[in-house]
Amino acid sequence: MSVAHIVDIEDPADPRVDDFRDLSNSDRRPDRPGGQGLVVAEGVWVVERMAASRFRPHALLGVDRRLSELRSVLTDLDVVCYRATADVMARIVGFHLNRGVLAVARRPEPLTVAEALVDATTVAVLEGVNDHENIGSIFRNAAGLGASAVLFGDRCSDPLYRRSVRVSMGHVLRVPFASVPDWPGGLQLLRDNGFQIVSLTPDKTAPPLSRALTGEKVALLLGAEGPGLTADAMQASDVRARIPMSRGTDSLNVATAAAVAFYERHRMDL
Repeated sequence: MSVAHIVDIEDPADPRVDDFRDLSNSDRRPDRPGGQGLVVAEGVWVVERMAASRFRPHALLGVDRRLSELRSVLTDLDVVCYRATADVMARIVGFHLNRGVLAVARRPEPLTVAEALVDATTVAVLEGVNDHENIGSIFRNAAGLGASAVLFGDRCSDPLYRRSVRVSMGHVLRVPFASVPDWPGGLQLLRDNGFQIVSLTPDKTAPPLSRALTGEKVALLLGAEGPGLTADAMQASDVRARIPMSRGTDSLNVATAAAVAFYERHRMDL
């Protein structure tokens, strides 16, 4: 990384770092889709994954130590690195950032369902999942347990919100995702691409997941905690399935349920 790409920031009000400003302010957050529409990565590992993704960073803000750790990763990128002390950084961002570095990228055009499904054999399909940490965890689980893509139905939160990106450890920037049009009728797109559509339910009359997974390609439908999947989404699936429970527990956290389902599916291919 050439010296020309390093810019020292001493004044927290410097307009050159406005892309990083007030990250905790819900009205001014730069990662709001209707605002600046930026994607924010926190920490060395997440910034590294952003640099290797289609979300190409255009600027970094960090302390000298963290920017130095990223030197080799950023060599070939056209990116400006704003260097500041931890105190100046905290005044810009709005809180003390333990990870010591941020990167920002502009949102590219969203993928279509067809683009997200290229080479996919296992995908997660979410309905009503609006907790950012759960969404981030689902992407991290998908990356680690062999799910190829994540699709979004109705009433889901933005997967590119800063907290989702952080909790996913940057995998939301790497695992393809897209929104399903005409929910739940758009699930037919999956069926047309050869996917068996399996909806997860705590209903004890449904077969165990291990018996329900029969397709060479599988789409796993997961609903929000509490209400679960809507009746319309259930009816649009090919089969319902449950994760067997014990000791009076009838359901799992949605990200945990996704991990179990991904593993069960991944185990079949081992």
